[in-house]
Amino acid sequence: MRILHTNDFHGTLDPSRVERLRQLKAERVDTLYFDSGDAIRTGNLGVPLRPEVAWERLAEAGCDASVLGNRETHILPSAFRAKLEGHRHPVLCANLVAKDGKPPLPPWVILDCGGTRVGVFGVMVPMVTRRMKTQAASAYLWDDPVETAQESVAVLRDQVDVIVALTHIGHRKDQALAEAVPGIDIILGGHSHTELREPERVGNTWIAQGGSHGHYVGVYEWENGRLTGGLRTFD
Repeated sequence: MRILHTNDFHGTLDPSRVERLRQLKAERVDTLYFDSGDAIRTGNLGVPLRPEVAWERLAEAGCDASVLGNRETHILPSAFRAKLEGHRHPVLCANLVAKDGKPPLPPWVILDCGGTRVGVFGVMVPMVTRRMKTQAASAYLWDDPVETAQESVAVLRDQVDVIVALTHIGHRKDQALAEAVPGIDIILGGHSHTELREPERVGNTWIAQGGSHGHYVGVYEWENGRLTGGLRTFD
């Protein structure tokens, strides 16, 4: 199985990068493309006046799933919906909960890649927690990503062959997550803008992250429990 990965575009996913991603995905039928959040240009508290072009371009590039980044969140439902308007692929976030009890986004998705069942879940950095005074003004709350990951793996493990965590929590938290939840096979991370030229192994879990602002795309091979490959420039 081949995996393409990007993170933290911050609005820099332009047509030339889209075309490169399309080319890479078209090279093999057993390829999945994931993004680890902060794809849009609008900042944390901003509200876009029109749909963010990043969603259309991720669709054109063939994105199979992504995780919510802090740029894609807001404490108000109308602003939250505006930031996500136009997305076509599953945007995942297992540790996001709404006060009205309705799940704002799917926690995970199961994909078939050439007969390999891939369970993909997403967790992100907690923006507003139950302990914060600001929680009174927010329609949404965020649970602990590590605890949520444990719950997600427990649900997915018997249903899939490979578990992929799409995370927007930063590299150090990814390392802690790998130690705390050994059932994760691959962590594709974002948020800290860390450039991991090659996958890093923590226990039996492989971690990858590709800097920020569209400088790199991660191109990886998953075979026999090993993740190989690394970062490539978009040139």
